[in-house]
Amino acid sequence: MRSTASDRLPIRGADRRPARVRPYSLTGGRTRFTQVLLVETFVATLDAGPAKTPDRMPEMRAIVEVCRRMRTIAEISALLKLPLGVVRVLVSDLADQGRIRVYGTGHGTGRPERALLERVLDGLRRL
Repeated sequence: MRSTASDRLPIRGADRRPARVRPYSLTGGRTRFTQVLLVETFVATLDAGPAKTPDRMPEMRAIVEVCRRMRTIAEISALLKLPLGVVRVLVSDLADQGRIRVYGTGHGTGRPERALLERVLDGLRRL
């Protein structure tokens, strides 16, 4: 049987045991991030090739891997079973390193566009 990329991703809680690493350890205790990252914000990996510098954390590698296809912050959190706050901090770090691109949500300060909401709903249905 062929292994897929999702088979190699480190997913916390996949074995139903409590994670050994607490969420605040993954972010170094940080809760703030430099990018505007709403749950519906789209992100994608910039470089499709192997990482130029190895990541110290498997979660960072996992985020880069799942973002080879455009994903929302909420999707990344759900797929990797990581808390939303942790994903925001790690994605922000990856964006600051130039490895992840943060895309706008498609709406300004007003109400979100219907097309965006339909894409998010479609993505949630596929999960």
